[in-house]
Amino acid sequence: HRLDKDTSGVMVVAKSDRAHQGLAAQFAEHSVERAYIAFTRNAPSPKAGRIETRIARASRDRKKFEVPHDPHSEAGKHAITNYQTFARYGQAPDAAVGTALAAKVECRLETGRTHQIRVHMAHQGCPLLGDPVYGNRRGNILATSDNGRELRDFRRQALHAVILGFIHPVSGEHLRFESELPKDLQRLEKFLERL
Repeated sequence: HRLDKDTSGVMVVAKSDRAHQGLAAQFAEHSVERAYIAFTRNAPSPKAGRIETRIARASRDRKKFEVPHDPHSEAGKHAITNYQTFARYGQAPDAAVGTALAAKVECRLETGRTHQIRVHMAHQGCPLLGDPVYGNRRGNILATSDNGRELRDFRRQALHAVILGFIHPVSGEHLRFESELPKDLQRLEKFLERL
C-alpha cells in the first residue's frame, strides 16, 4: 500500500511477514475500504458515478498514465473509481449558470492503480487542483482568484486519503481508520467556499 508523492492521509504498514501477506491478499482482492477527498477544477457531471476504464502508461510521457484513447484497447490495467460530489464552488465565467469552478469530491477505489484518481478525474475534465502532472499546477481558480496571496504555499495535488478499512490479518478484527483534512486542504476548502 502506498500513496502518491504529496498525497496526504492514512495508510497501513505491515510489521510482520504474516501481516504483510494478509494485507497484500486483501488489496489484491480489492476488499480494502479506501476513500479519498479530492478538490477538483470544475465539477464532475453527473454529481455521482462510476468511472471504469483501463489505465496505461502515456504514449508521450512514460512518467504519466492515461486512459487509452481507443475504448476497445487492451493496453494497461482495468481501473474503477466511484465518486460523489460533496460540494461545488463558484461559477465558471462564460459558462452556463450552475457550472462550478471547483468541487469537493469523495473517491472510493475498487482497484488501486498508479495515479488512478488523478488520471480518472482528469479524464472526466476535472483535474485535481494543484496537480503538477495531470492538471495546471496551481489551477486557474487558484491563479486568478487568489492573486498569489492566500494560497501561495499550496504546492501539491489536492488529494487526501480520508478512510482506510480492512480486516486485521492476524486477529481477524475489522479495523477502520479516518484522517481529517490537513491544514493546507482546510485552508483550500475555506478559500473555495468564499468563491
